Parts: sequence; structure tokens; C-alpha cells
Amino acid sequence: MTRARLLLCLAVVTPVPALAQGVIVAPHLVHVDHRLRSGQLILLNPGTRPVEVEISTIFGYPGTDSTGRVMLVTEPEPAADRPSAAGWIQAYPRRATVPPGERQVVRLLARPPAGLPDGEYWTRIVVAARESPAPPAPADSAVEGVKIGLTLEVRTVIALIYRKGAVTGGVTASGLTADVHGDSLHFGVGLARAGTAAWLGMLRAELRDSAGVLRARDSSQVAVYYPMAPRYRLPVAGLSPGRYWLRLVLDTERDDVPPEARLRLPVVRDSVEVRIQ
Repeated sequence: MTRARLLLCLAVVTPVPALAQGVIVAPHLVHVDHRLRSGQLILLNPGTRPVEVEISTIFGYPGTDSTGRVMLVTEPEPAADRPSAAGWIQAYPRRATVPPGERQVVRLLARPPAGLPDGEYWTRIVVAARESPAPPAPADSAVEGVKIGLTLEVRTVIALIYRKGAVTGGVTASGLTADVHGDSLHFGVGLARAGTAAWLGMLRAELRDSAGVLRARDSSQVAVYYPMAPRYRLPVAGLSPGRYWLRLVLDTERDDVPPEARLRLPVVRDSVEVRIQ
């Protein structure tokens, strides 16, 4: 099992530009239904030079390291009991050159094995992009010496979920802890999927004083595939010493998840007392 930085949010639909040599990829969450067995990506080159792209798949999901930082966990050879679709999602074309200012449509076709059980299956689509080499300079413009060029490759990783039949969803929260360090409240919580589908939602945190007055708040997108223990921070600079309550709300009200992939699930709440000295 390997770990790598999570390059993009796991279920974002709004196109987000990558680096200079990259392409804009949309959407950033692809939902494929067993009846249709197809989806698509749109790759847009906003630059001034052609960009070469290559599409591949890996089995991966978000996890956390020992510090609570969210990471992308990848399994090059997932076990047989993993709900991996990486081996049977195919991209057409798999390689392409996108001219400057133009776009390329990539079809994603599913070829699941016969007798695939009902449920949800996952893969990550990796879009590797690099600028096409610049044409050689004319002979009469050459200068003495050696020139070294460096071509950067930008990889964008997006989620694909494949559903067959009915799926169930939910999330559990446990072990909520909170400690004040300097001018920040550090808090962590254990999250686990409670159904057959990945839980895609929002974690909303509020800090209220003993009178119920809101003192700080924040929200983060969360995708729970396997148990994880993320950690977050809230600013508490300037708050008076005393007793406070940290309240968490986990819901699936995310506009960036396409309607066909969104599961309306019960809200989960948790809270813990916080003392500021």
C-alpha cells in the first residue's frame, strides 16, 4: 500500500485549473451507472502550447496519516475483496494532444466482470499532462553552448464511482477530541463509512461559548471510504478563558456532487466540551 498527497478534492465538480503545463479537467467526480456503463471527461487546454495527455486508472481512496492530514491511499494491486473498478474502466482516447485553447472529450467505458454483485465500486482517474516539446530553433539562431530544458508533468486525480443496484450510505463519528494550542483549537474525530457507498459530505464545526454565542466556525469537504481520523483547526485568538462547546455536524449537502451521485442521508452530530485557559 502506498500513500501520496491528495492532489484535488475527491468530489469536486467545478473545473479547477492545474499548473501552467496542465489542463482543466471537468468534472472532478464521475458517476457511472450499471445500466449505461459510460461517462466522460472534458479536458481544456488554457495555455498557448499543445498539451499531451495520458489517462490511466488506479485504486485509491482518502485516508489520514499519523498527524490527521488527509492523504490519497493507493493500492497498485488491490485485494480481491476491495471494490475496485480500476481494472475495467477504459478511457477513449487514452492518449491525446490538446491544442491551445481547445478541448478534448474523453469517454470512460465500463466493462465489469460478469456476475458483478450489486454495490458501489471505485477508481481514480489520473490525467497526466505535459506540454508538447517546443519546435527546434532555426539553425541560424543557434548559439554556442548547451541548453537544458525541463518538461514538467502535471497529474490531476479525480474520483470515479460505479454503482450497480441499490446502495446504502451513512457515516459514524467517534472519539471527538479538542485541545487548544496557541491561538488555535485543534480537533480530531474518527470517521467510518456506515453503508456500501462512500460517504461524500461536509464536516461543519462550530465553537460556542457557555451562553451559546457562536465564536468560531469552519467547514470542510469530506469523503469517507474507509476509517480515517482527520484533524482540523479553528482560530481561538482573543477568546476569553472559560468553558466552550465544539459542535460538529456531518451532512451530505454538497452542491459540488452531481445530483445523480448524491445520497440524501441522515445528519450526524457530535460535540465536546472545550476549556480555554
